[in-house]
This record gives sequence, C-alpha cells and structure tokens, in this order.
Amino acid sequence: MSYRAKTVGVVASLVGVTVRTLHHWDAIGLAGPSERSAAGYRIYTAADIARVHRVLVYRELGVSLEEIARLLEADAEEATESLLQQRDRLRERIHKLERMAQALDRMAEARQEGVLLSAEEQVAIFGEDWQPSWAAQARERWGDTRQWAQFAERAAAKTAEDWQLVTEEVRALDTDLVQALRAGLEPGSQEANALAERHRASMDVYFDCTHSMQVILGRTNVDDPGFRAHYDGLAPGLSVWLSDVIDANARAHGVDPRTAVWE
Repeated sequence: MSYRAKTVGVVASLVGVTVRTLHHWDAIGLAGPSERSAAGYRIYTAADIARVHRVLVYRELGVSLEEIARLLEADAEEATESLLQQRDRLRERIHKLERMAQALDRMAEARQEGVLLSAEEQVAIFGEDWQPSWAAQARERWGDTRQWAQFAERAAAKTAEDWQLVTEEVRALDTDLVQALRAGLEPGSQEANALAERHRASMDVYFDCTHSMQVILGRTNVDDPGFRAHYDGLAPGLSVWLSDVIDANARAHGVDPRTAVWE
C-alpha cells in the first residue's frame, strides 16, 4: 500500500465533496479507491485522487457524469475535441450570464432612477414641460409598491426609441380624447369605452392596470393639481370628462366606481 493512500473520509475533505458523492462515483465506476488497507478498508491512492480531481474539473465545467466517464477513457484527440466543445458551451453560458447581469444592473438602476435616460434625452422625448425630477418624486411616493417594481422591470428593457414610441402613442391618445370631448362624446358610449381601454392600455406600459385601478387614476387626474393642469391644459374640463369615461367603462366591466380600490 502506498503511504499516500487515503480513506474515503479523508479524500472527501481533501477535495471538497461529500462521502456520499464519492461512494456514488465509486458505485458507477467513475472514480473509486483501488487499494485496501491492512484492516481491509478500501483506500484511495495518489492516482485515484488525481482521477477524482479530474472528475471535479469536468463537473465544474458542467459536463455530465456520463460524458466525464467517456472523457476519462478517451484518447488524446477525442478528449481534446470534447473539451473544446465544452469550452464553446461554457463561453455561451458566460455570455448569457453577462447579459443577465447587465439586465439586473439596469433593473436595479431603474428601481432607483425610473427612466434610464439622461435628463436631456427625457426632455427631448417627453417634451419641454417634462421635469426629470418627477421620476425621483414618483419613486419616493410609490417606490415600495408592486406597481413600481413592475415599472422598473419594464423600464429597464426600454430604449430611447421605445420611449419615443410610447410618447407618440400617448400624444395620439390625448389628441383623440380632446377631439372626443369637443365632439360631445357621451361616457358609456361604445366609442368612449374604446378610448377608456386605450387609456388603460397606456398605463399597462408601466404596470398592470385593472379597471378598478384605472378608476383611482381617473380620480387622481381630477384631484391632483398637477395632473388636472395637464389634462385641462389640453382642453378645459378634460380631466373630469375622462374620469367619467373611465367610470362608465369600469361599470361595463363589472366594477362599481364607488367601491373601486387600488389592487
């Protein structure tokens, strides 16, 4: 017996795996002890331990135990080809993990900053009356809500071009709302309900907006001086009319505006 031979417990501690793992590898013929002690215990020689280390290296690379068994017995050319294939797979995995890490960075930043655009880009896209500080105010007010978390996830994936499209759709909706108000469109009509659904869809860009939540938003447009100034600046009375349109559409979808809640 070699003086460097070791028991399964010692080898497990040495290489950083469990005794159960070594027993499994031994049982399937992957790597096991090749000698016995004077007392009859099976023990690992230096060569056995070296084989265990090879198994660990391959396993760390994500190679299956079945493939590891083949590699251990393969000739040099075949083993090299297999290793190169594993290297390519590993590089693909690293690239994927890097993209995931970047996405997580953007999501974390979005939770703090809101819109991931420079102040100049925000003004250029959202308009001269846009205040970049509004995102920080929104985070301070709603940062602990599920809706802010959803907004951060969606904002993190958006580019300047995406925000430009969002802005154009909102402006088109505002134009149609003004035209509908001036045309005397009645809340509850089919056309008014369609506009209410477009308004709700515009909220879905940021977070999932139910009809009940939309009712609350409609009231906020009336009660909050800033929001009311925006809508009434487009057309006098637009904030109240839009709230009425939202309420009527909510009723059509089984929601009583009087008991609407933020979900």
